[in-house]
Amino acid sequence: MTNEQFETLWQEQEGLCAICRTELQRTGMRSHNIDHCHKTGRVRGLLCRACNWGMGILGDDPDRLEAAATYLRR
Repeated sequence: MTNEQFETLWQEQEGLCAICRTELQRTGMRSHNIDHCHKTGRVRGLLCRACNWGMGILGDDPDRLEAAATYLRR
């Protein structure tokens, strides 16, 4: 990802996590994560650390993520 691509994505997301919409930091312990598909390398968006870890722990599997959301809504 080039700096220009990053800046475009940052502006599109208004400096917020693409999932939970919390404010992202550009640097440091609570910095942003550039989320990407591990199979294709395609960048999906900028995430906070918690959302990035959560998706990773559930294997980037949409079915598992949907099941988790359904479980929490019950």
